[in-house]
Amino acid sequence: MNQVLLIDDDVELVGMFREYLEQEGFRVSCAHDGEAGAREALSGRSAIAVLDVMMPHMNGLETLRRIRARSHMPVLMLTGRGDDTDRILGLELGADDYVTKPCTPRELTARIRAILRRTNAPRGDGDGITISVGKLSMQPAQRRASWDGATLELTSTEFNLLEVLARNAGRPVSKNDLSEQGLGRPMARFDRNIDVHLSSLRHKLGTLADGRSCLQTVYRLGYQLIRD
Repeated sequence: MNQVLLIDDDVELVGMFREYLEQEGFRVSCAHDGEAGAREALSGRSAIAVLDVMMPHMNGLETLRRIRARSHMPVLMLTGRGDDTDRILGLELGADDYVTKPCTPRELTARIRAILRRTNAPRGDGDGITISVGKLSMQPAQRRASWDGATLELTSTEFNLLEVLARNAGRPVSKNDLSEQGLGRPMARFDRNIDVHLSSLRHKLGTLADGRSCLQTVYRLGYQLIRD
């Protein structure tokens, strides 16, 4: 699927993004308020939603809550340059990534491609296997994960990051490597994206026999999934 849903009340900006994305081979649908955007996102017609935080009536964060209550589709947030609180809250609510406004259509398109490339990456024969680390089980080809037999409800980015950690279980993985392999882009300076996603994963994963989280921070090295 290459259908992109743009949710933003700025009609002129949406028109510019739409024109560029269509020139790049995407099909585009648009919604100019949160209610309509959430409804269209949940229709299943789009591969990814681009969602602006600042909208009247129902803002982007509430729209994201509605989408995440029923769908794990990738969501890319558009945030203001100084809106660190909204940015972190959006990631905590399940956004896959964010782009800071003002941004160019080229930058937005590159970020969309990075997310979809990881989400829809073709799987080779070797990826038909199950990755098992303690009570964690992952089937990359089906993009399914479970802990002690119970299904894990993960966003596309959380799945990507957990897969990278599972394939490197017992070894620390740097934040930059996680960003490159899990988000498809280098980590920007002062970027807290990886930290927020990993915090969410900690809450969703179970604990080891001694009560510790199986996902550990390794000082100055990154994150590590511990083998139980």
